[in-house]
Amino acid sequence: MGCCGEEEEDILQPLQQQQTPTRHSSSSSMASSITGDDSYTTISPMNSNFAALICKDILRTIFEKLPVVDLARSACVCRLWSSVASDREIQVRAFKAPWKLKGVIGNPSSGSFWRDNRLSRFAISHRLVRSDTVASLAVKYSVQVMDIKRLNNMMSDHGIHSRDRLLIPVSSPSLLINGTCYIELDAHAKREVAVLYLEGKPERRVTGVLNNVTSEQGKRRIIDSLRRSMQVDDGTAQYYLSLSNGDPRGAVMEFSEDLRWEREVRFA
Repeated sequence: MGCCGEEEEDILQPLQQQQTPTRHSSSSSMASSITGDDSYTTISPMNSNFAALICKDILRTIFEKLPVVDLARSACVCRLWSSVASDREIQVRAFKAPWKLKGVIGNPSSGSFWRDNRLSRFAISHRLVRSDTVASLAVKYSVQVMDIKRLNNMMSDHGIHSRDRLLIPVSSPSLLINGTCYIELDAHAKREVAVLYLEGKPERRVTGVLNNVTSEQGKRRIIDSLRRSMQVDDGTAQYYLSLSNGDPRGAVMEFSEDLRWEREVRFA
């Protein structure tokens, strides 16, 4: 009995092995049937050629095709990737690509500027004239009044008179196509923006000069007095004082004349 039992076990074991193949052999046979290759191997970082990912030329070719968000993520992988992804030419290319810009002139104060190329990063420079109001500019450029105030850090509509230009939010991406933007740190907006000049190139700023006021303390007292009497900010008070060549009474008259003109236009 013992001998016969041993013979039966010896016969059954090969049959069981043939009927129940292991998971590894079944998966290998399935992969070989799909690929048509009997020598099937699993691709992994251990047996693949990853040396190409440390070649700067190959990395540069890849990074030039990435959007801004993916380029910023790639810079966090390692020092080599960060050095390639931080190249200005690659960053500018990724910054321009979504909006089909022709060029970007200027260097931002921080490299993080290139990581955000949303439409809110761009603005139109509008040279102010005497008849301009925030409401009229909002209608002209099809934007909201509050968006203009928020971008230019304005507390009231009268703040327009203390400046020689306003930044206007870009309402349509089509305005940026084939355009050239200038990276500027606006003193009033207190932020860096990519400025688009519809009239061509940026102009030199013209600032008012107080001719008849010599001391800084005297200038400060006059501006404070005008600010309280006209109920405006410091910039607006200084603007009207410069129009009147340092004459406070003339500044108040100029301000009153502008208020009267605004009322006539509003109720016309």
